[in-house]
Amino acid sequence: MDGLSTAASVIAVINISAKVATLCFQYSAAVKDAKEDIERLRKKVVDITDVLEELKQLLGQPNETRLSATHKLVDSLKECLRQLQELETKLKLGKTRKALSWYGGRALKWPFKSKEVEKIVANLEKYEQTFSLSLQIDQTGLILDLDQKFDLAKLPVAGGASFDSHMEEHNGTCLANTRVELQHQIMEWAKNRDGKHIFWLRGMAGTGKSTIARTVARSFADKGQLGASFFFKKGEGLRPGIRRAIAAEPAIAEKALKDQFVKLILQPLSETKQTFLQNMDFVVMIDALDECEREEDIRAILRLLEQTKDIKPASLRVFVTSRPELPIRLGFKQMSDGTYRDLILHEVARKTIERDITLFLDDELVKIREQRSLDASWPEQGHIQTLVNMAVPLFIFAATVCRFLAEANGNPRRRLNDILKYDAEEISKQDVTYLPIMNHLFSGHGEREKEKLSLEFRNIVGSIVVLETPLSIISLAALLDLPKEDIRCTLDSLHSVLSIPPDERLPVGLLHLSFRDFLLDSQKRGTSPFCVDESEAHKKLATECLQLLSSSKGLKQNMCNLSSPSSPRSDIDKQLLDETLPAATK
Repeated sequence: MDGLSTAASVIAVINISAKVATLCFQYSAAVKDAKEDIERLRKKVVDITDVLEELKQLLGQPNETRLSATHKLVDSLKECLRQLQELETKLKLGKTRKALSWYGGRALKWPFKSKEVEKIVANLEKYEQTFSLSLQIDQTGLILDLDQKFDLAKLPVAGGASFDSHMEEHNGTCLANTRVELQHQIMEWAKNRDGKHIFWLRGMAGTGKSTIARTVARSFADKGQLGASFFFKKGEGLRPGIRRAIAAEPAIAEKALKDQFVKLILQPLSETKQTFLQNMDFVVMIDALDECEREEDIRAILRLLEQTKDIKPASLRVFVTSRPELPIRLGFKQMSDGTYRDLILHEVARKTIERDITLFLDDELVKIREQRSLDASWPEQGHIQTLVNMAVPLFIFAATVCRFLAEANGNPRRRLNDILKYDAEEISKQDVTYLPIMNHLFSGHGEREKEKLSLEFRNIVGSIVVLETPLSIISLAALLDLPKEDIRCTLDSLHSVLSIPPDERLPVGLLHLSFRDFLLDSQKRGTSPFCVDESEAHKKLATECLQLLSSSKGLKQNMCNLSSPSSPRSDIDKQLLDETLPAATK
């Protein structure tokens, strides 16, 4: 069987698998008494799809004629296709479009008993094992017979992850003459080769960890010590070692964290000539480790970071910031003695924090006074001291207040007076940061209008705070099926808490994760007009997503109009993908 026929069979099974998985998802939302069976079946179908997607990529390569094991799969592919088609028919049997709709609220009846599901899953697992074995055989063959040249460009890039990326350019660094002692401690730590090789800066949300990380990252970069930037410089040094690692294992970026760490960091550094690195010190910056979603990954990262102390001849230091979450605390506790030093940011001397926040507020409020042509008496010195007392130890409070006062559509004097009223309230620091802004949204409106505004807020802003990947105003409008004007009007008063670019094609995101925590606080549910129910928000997004994908604006076969639909995604021009696959459908 030639490559084209094999590729066509692989694509056919992928397509029918996607349909079956979608049907299972719809049943899962409507059927209560068979959720475990439905999920087992859906997961197995997805597993088959994942393996076949890898096979499809192999078949799209120039050397696809060498894939002897894959080309022998055609009979198994056809049999798998037949069984999945039968499965799809049974799932759709007796359903009308109205009956299927999970928007209409009609319950569906799951057509299989548990024993039937068990048999179906067992059969599908046999196909998965057959496909996986062929994939492994052909991948190994290609690696052993590799004659392609590989470069660093083969490694995927985490967009926006660099401290100096476009996405970070509007996130500030420390104001001059603030955080002086802390910055000095960090720079001295980095210079001491005999000291502990990990510096863990921990603190509660809003204490300024990321701002400090960006500031010291800039300092290390200016001195040529920022390890992450070094990996992408032209010239010799680490590059040959990394290239050898990629050439030996092209799929290294998809391997376990341990394999990537050893082959892309430990080995290249250890193999580099002594004369190149013996007098060099590098610092790797890892900001907001707590935002890594899986606890298993956090533990794995910390175990790997501990190994950096053994790297020679270079001196590699690791600077980590995070909230003091339990998995991270336990991970550091399990490290051997002498591995790391830590500093608890919110336990820095109150006098030092007060001084730095005062300097920040003085600087920002003078700018606002000049921009808005306010008289020289604004703000009163006593008001600044009150703001400082309300803020300590949270720098995010000071930053959010200043953004709120600076908004062009508000009166800074009146807004400051409104904020100062919360000084006497017995509420949390997080609430005192965000309640003035939220309450301002609803002030001056009747109860009916407040209810309408609350619904719009939870729909639009609730979607923004739970999205895995930020979307632009254009994409949000498409996903939520709302006019762009509605999105813009809702966001107009939220520039102090959201990053809202003037270009509607750029993503809207959070300025600080604590705003998400504030909105998703379950204790406010039922009592706050802006509290977002995370579970309901995800459910609504899933519904909207399926609806969009099923519409004329959603998916269709060969959307990019490729001459060969089996082409791997890596071979398709990114601009073409961006033009034909709107972000709302990805």
